[in-house]
Amino acid sequence: MALLEVMKAGNPALKQISEPIERVDKKLKKLMDDMAETMYENDGVGLAAPQVGRNIRLVVIDCQDEHGLLELINPVITYREGAVVDTEGCLSVPDIYGEVERAAKVKVEFMNRRGKRQHLTATGLLARCIQHELDHLEGRLFIDIATSVHRGSQS
Repeated sequence: MALLEVMKAGNPALKQISEPIERVDKKLKKLMDDMAETMYENDGVGLAAPQVGRNIRLVVIDCQDEHGLLELINPVITYREGAVVDTEGCLSVPDIYGEVERAAKVKVEFMNRRGKRQHLTATGLLARCIQHELDHLEGRLFIDIATSVHRGSQS
């Protein structure tokens, strides 16, 4: 595995709409492994392929819950319910935090690393992470939709 460079806000790669993944192969699996290692090394809970310079629809998430490491290939949110505002940060926007409204509950459809179609219903932090990471696939950063932004520690 290898650590990848995390693109920072201002990099044009973060503003592109990502392309669907056509097939799951060894190269993609290695990228997922490298993305997970990079996420853990940077104390993140999620990382999207555009953040490491890859314009593809792939995210990894680990909220340290019963789901463990999630690898979502071509993820699509199929259902949203409710709304909740909370503080978010991002590995691509270091030391900046913002208040962002997200759906309280989401259902997401995706492929796993074996190419199998999966469905997941999420609430709480996991729902927030899924929405945050999928925004990256659409070329959106949390600072683009935050109602307020501040420097320093998450509070």
